[in-house]
Amino acid sequence: MRRPVEVAKDLAQIGTIVNLTGALEGIASLRISQIKNQVLQSEEFFKELWKIYTQIRVDATFHFGRRMSKEKVINKDLFIVITAEGGFSGDIDQKLIDWMLDGYDKEHHDIIVIGHHGAVQLAHKGVSIAKYYKLPSKDKNINVTPVVNDIQKYKTTTVYYQSYVSIMVQDVKRMSLMTAVQEFGRDVKRSDEIITESNYIFEPSTYAVIDHLERSMLSIMVGQVILESKLAQYASRFRAMSAANEKAKDSFSDLKLLYNRTRRASNDERLKEIINGMRKVHV
Repeated sequence: MRRPVEVAKDLAQIGTIVNLTGALEGIASLRISQIKNQVLQSEEFFKELWKIYTQIRVDATFHFGRRMSKEKVINKDLFIVITAEGGFSGDIDQKLIDWMLDGYDKEHHDIIVIGHHGAVQLAHKGVSIAKYYKLPSKDKNINVTPVVNDIQKYKTTTVYYQSYVSIMVQDVKRMSLMTAVQEFGRDVKRSDEIITESNYIFEPSTYAVIDHLERSMLSIMVGQVILESKLAQYASRFRAMSAANEKAKDSFSDLKLLYNRTRRASNDERLKEIINGMRKVHV
């Protein structure tokens, strides 16, 4: 039988794991709550911009803020895949990459990866990418300007990302940015007021203002997708830490029971030795 001191050492280690996994579980839960609030605030801001945008629209097409740009649009479709930064995301990143590659043609598509794990997986598959960005470490004030600048260079953009369904369920989704912006704006109640050059002054021009609004709304959409992907990752982490915490607690209980048994057995052995020693003295 193991010595009590050895079991006590293991018990202390498992106790540390219980505390650590419990703390990480709590952090993931807090991040989930924070991101949900951030998403709601972004949605409200988008609605305000869309309301103004529809009041000064000069045509029915969303131009991705490139109406005034002199750059030639690349005649390819852009795929953006958002994965975890590290490799502790389970198999959902692999599922996401495989789904994207099912529709990928290197002659017609370019790939931008957000998240180191996805870049590594594509490198292992021998798939070249146009650009790679680190997944933002913070959940507020995410700078998506470089990604938006890339999006504006392409004819169309499709985003592949992890989706939060519930705390226990995460899925993968695909979204056309053009369709997403229009569908998101469709639910916004339009104002009866019309904004024109006759009642407002636009600097430097009406089209420049419209481009700015389109870029702003595009930035919100990209930020929203990144946040939802991070939300799914935090939920997956919460689930993993919750399972690890329960398993550690079970191990802790088993070790505590074993520790008590070894202590009792050790005390019994000592008691036997004392009794036998006393008998020898009396004899």
